[in-house]
Amino acid sequence: MGQLFGTDGIRGRANTYPMTCELAMKTGQAVGLFTRESGNRSVIIGRDTRVSGQMLESALAAGISSTGVDVLLAGVIPTPGVAYLSSVVEGAGAGIVISASHNPFYDNGIKIFKRGGIKLSDDQEEKIEVRILGEDIVPREEVGKISVITDGCGRYTGFLLEKFPFGKPDKKLKLVIDTSNGAAYECAGQVFKADLFDTVFIHNQPDGKNINENCGSQHTGDVSALVLKEKADIGLAFDGDADRLIAVDDKGREITGDRILAICAKYAKARNSLGNNIVVSTIMSNIGLVNALKTLNIDHEITDVGDRRVLERMQETNATIGGEDSGHMIFLKEHTTGDGMLTALKLLEVMIGTGKSLSDLAEVMTVYPQILMNVEVDASRPDFNKVPLIADAIKEVETLLGEQGRVLVRYSGTQPLLRVMVEGPEVDITRECCEKICQAVRESICKL
Repeated sequence: MGQLFGTDGIRGRANTYPMTCELAMKTGQAVGLFTRESGNRSVIIGRDTRVSGQMLESALAAGISSTGVDVLLAGVIPTPGVAYLSSVVEGAGAGIVISASHNPFYDNGIKIFKRGGIKLSDDQEEKIEVRILGEDIVPREEVGKISVITDGCGRYTGFLLEKFPFGKPDKKLKLVIDTSNGAAYECAGQVFKADLFDTVFIHNQPDGKNINENCGSQHTGDVSALVLKEKADIGLAFDGDADRLIAVDDKGREITGDRILAICAKYAKARNSLGNNIVVSTIMSNIGLVNALKTLNIDHEITDVGDRRVLERMQETNATIGGEDSGHMIFLKEHTTGDGMLTALKLLEVMIGTGKSLSDLAEVMTVYPQILMNVEVDASRPDFNKVPLIADAIKEVETLLGEQGRVLVRYSGTQPLLRVMVEGPEVDITRECCEKICQAVRESICKL
């Protein structure tokens, strides 16, 4: 991980380094040169609904065009929509998304896709970062044009619906959809149409500051309550850039990424369409997923955190389904990146294909109690394994839980946080164990 790029692009507080206009312009120049070197001639830019999005869009566009590369503005569109456009628009050498995903409105970020809708490799990120942080890039005599893609959302949603030719049902499934006042607020209405589904939308009136505010994939309480009130079949909650999905079943219970993986993998295996009989997930996945896949006789590959790492392992193993418990799901037969609306369509396909409720389908996996706590730390990020108080607390908890649980402690790739995750046999025991480690962190690492 470099100075700028974290696990998912560049991210920080808008109008504060590194999310400044100056750095955005230099990022645009670096991506422009990257595009020229790949033999392409344009870059697509999309954004979510944050108030700072247009400011950063303008700076990025200026930087790109100063290298003689054209800019195509897709406006407000989900991250996977930009990935799709960057694979089908002729001459597009890269796609940039201006979004901080599930973070509050005052944060923003820059995610970069190369031609084909694939996120940059570590080496490519490093090369671009060197250019951003290096000497000023001299503009070329040739200046690129800046124009607007007027049908970006339509092309993307059309691509999704082509994958799922649902016939008009005898009885429509009832959906509650929370777009998190984010990038999916318009596109979702084009996908989950009235002729196919009976849909109620909430949190789909963005004002630039209400993105992810007590809504979306991080806050499913409103969806759960409305599913029960409306007697809906399923609730679907996206995050700010709609590359994540957290579902809610017909009983109002949250169905996170691990259970979605298990549901979709079982359905695919039964139809001989599970690539290489493998599911890929990350070290953050629940022990329950491990047990469920073992029961289903499905091989399981585990990788580091980040949907980019999941994709890399999927490509290495010829897997077609992978994802994270946080809601990033990759269905490689259909798309190259995590896609919340695609995942929602996959779940609906299983429900329609089996005739079962989501609550019944979710029984494929028993979820172990999992507690995740975050502790704010400074930028120095010392090796916590070498801090005696923390190391002793972790060892004590691991000994207590034995084979009935596990501990995972890691720094966030996008925020100044140390994440402490503990799984155990009971909620109260698990919470106490997690708090024990967090307290050790507060008493030591936060004071270094």
